[in-house]
Amino acid sequence: MSKRSLPPGVLFVLICGATVITLGMGIRQSFGLFLRPVTADLEVGRQVFGLALAVQTLLTGLLGPVAGILADRLGPHRVIAVGSLVYGAGLLLTGLAQGPTSLVLTLGGVVGIGMSLLTLPVVIGAVGRVVPAERRGAAFGLITAGGSFGQFAMVPGAQSLLSNFDWQVAFMLLAIGMAVSFATAFGLAHRDNAPSKPAADEDSSATAALARATRDRNYLLITASFFVCGFHVSFVSTHLPAFLADRGISASVAAASLALIGLFNIAGSYLFGAWCGRVAKKRLLSIIYGGRAALFALILLVPMSPAFALAFGAAMGFLWLGTVPPTSGLVAQLFGTRYLSTLFGLVFMSHQIGGFLGAWFGGWLFDTTGTYQIAWLISIGLGIFGALVMWPVREPTEAAPASPRAA
Repeated sequence: MSKRSLPPGVLFVLICGATVITLGMGIRQSFGLFLRPVTADLEVGRQVFGLALAVQTLLTGLLGPVAGILADRLGPHRVIAVGSLVYGAGLLLTGLAQGPTSLVLTLGGVVGIGMSLLTLPVVIGAVGRVVPAERRGAAFGLITAGGSFGQFAMVPGAQSLLSNFDWQVAFMLLAIGMAVSFATAFGLAHRDNAPSKPAADEDSSATAALARATRDRNYLLITASFFVCGFHVSFVSTHLPAFLADRGISASVAAASLALIGLFNIAGSYLFGAWCGRVAKKRLLSIIYGGRAALFALILLVPMSPAFALAFGAAMGFLWLGTVPPTSGLVAQLFGTRYLSTLFGLVFMSHQIGGFLGAWFGGWLFDTTGTYQIAWLISIGLGIFGALVMWPVREPTEAAPASPRAA
């Protein structure tokens, strides 16, 4: 999708959407670097920090459908602007946390509420309604790549902050990014240029669209697969730095591994988005989940070294959020874009419930067993499940979106 192929107004929406995701997701993906200094300073177990991120992830998921409905009704720019303010306030308050309760309330609760208002469903819904159907997969890939660039840029930045300041000040300085997100949000105020709807849904309400979707077997299978993605992403982003440190890998290499996830996902997200127009989306998702399962098996079998840690980050990055373009694209194909923020918001909720378990349960397993091995084995099993569950999905054509059918 070249610049010449899109009108300037659509390009502007894409740039603004990518910027919001870059900042929101980039800052979130740096939180794993704070696990060791925060738990050491507050004298709490890793499951407490994991619980804070798990609550954050769960709130983002539970409130995601609400944010989608608000974006469809009030406009995504208003929702994202409010979310940026709350997210920034949460980062500032986290820097003042004095114990486990305040950590969970601030980093978990306040940041989670803010993140729920500037998540992928809200931004993808805004973009999906201005980009023609034949270019939608690539556009979703570009938006997701923005989040990956944020991780690539923010993780080294956060590590630098931790090297020069204490973790409290580092959290407060990260809040500056949300001021930029607030200003950028207003670039997503627009009218629909390329809406698409299944014929049967032209006069449908968001509630009716949700009711039909939740009776559709294809939608339920897509939702189940995205749970797997959430578990994987949250577990790795939260616990990979500590896992590598436990294996004797330096903090700088651990940060570089996380940064490589973001760098290589720029390519992965865009390519999987572009491939959506050539390969069945459900096949792409099966490849991604199966690839992750194989990669997690390797991390248990291959002796750890700095080179392998970096290679793992690069390979994981290519598969990281490549799930988003085919997943959101399938929802758009099945149900159109009129209520895409709402419908993808519910799918995203499943993602975040998986993320809750990945962040918290991974920490609980470590505190209970002294190792992450069981968590990696669970991740392998979920990857296999995610690969298999996509095969029965019926995928309609882009040109003529099918009306949802009840299972």
